Amino acid sequence: MSLSFSYRHLYYFWVVAKEGGVSKAAERLGMAVQTISAQVRELERALGASLLRPAGRGLTLTDAGQAALKQAELIFQLGEQLPMAVRDAASAPRLRLAVGISNGLPKLAVRRLLLPVTHEPHLRLLCHEDRFESLLGDLALHRLDVVLADRPAPANRNLKVYSHAMGNSAVAWYASQELASLASLDFPDSLARVPVLLPTQHAALRGRLDAWFDRHGIKPHVAGEFEDSALLATFGAGGLGVFPAAELVHDKLTARYALQRVGACDGVEEQFFAIATEKKVAHPLVKRLLPAGPAS
Repeated sequence: MSLSFSYRHLYYFWVVAKEGGVSKAAERLGMAVQTISAQVRELERALGASLLRPAGRGLTLTDAGQAALKQAELIFQLGEQLPMAVRDAASAPRLRLAVGISNGLPKLAVRRLLLPVTHEPHLRLLCHEDRFESLLGDLALHRLDVVLADRPAPANRNLKVYSHAMGNSAVAWYASQELASLASLDFPDSLARVPVLLPTQHAALRGRLDAWFDRHGIKPHVAGEFEDSALLATFGAGGLGVFPAAELVHDKLTARYALQRVGACDGVEEQFFAIATEKKVAHPLVKRLLPAGPAS
């Protein structure tokens, strides 16, 4: 980056402005008055504007000087913080963990899945949300340390990644208070009459839900489909429809969104996987996320 002025000249100007005159600035800096004046004139020439003008026996800031002083305050305030920031960084090395979050994974469950690492005092957590296939590509290129998803990685000889089952959760139907009272009558047959919100086909859960409807002989009244699970819960809380969610986050759904549980989605589970390359499995934070046992 090329600069048309010197930070040294800016610093001398800043001291003059803070001290209220060239003489006091020269005294503070232990320099000659002529030297300070010359340095400020150099800055004015570089910026193409007068920063100071005579006022009685002293000097006052021009409009341009006021603007320069404001920026100088920010610059030298940051400069004062630099030694401390460097000392902190040197004395407390941070552990970086880049996590890919599949957009089919319930967002309210992500924090629960990351609990084994979130109490690390020097953690720098980077979360990237994207489609499952794109995240696997980033993982293979070592742009990510681990991917959290609702399904294991597909078998692929060219993509050497390993899937670790983190657990599962039963699924239930939730709705706003008003809609829950209607949906509870003759549940689950009521889902053919009341509006239903579903995840799109990108989510592994969608196929299980479609099979569940078939088993019960229900043709749902689908009022909306959502790729983002948090958006699905938000619209569900607004009364747009009854929707499925992992019971793992039941407390958050009822407390944060004031939702009510309508009934169980029997036989349907939300599954959670951590996917990592052979190299990344050795990452100290990835190790904490992975359950004991063989990977697939």
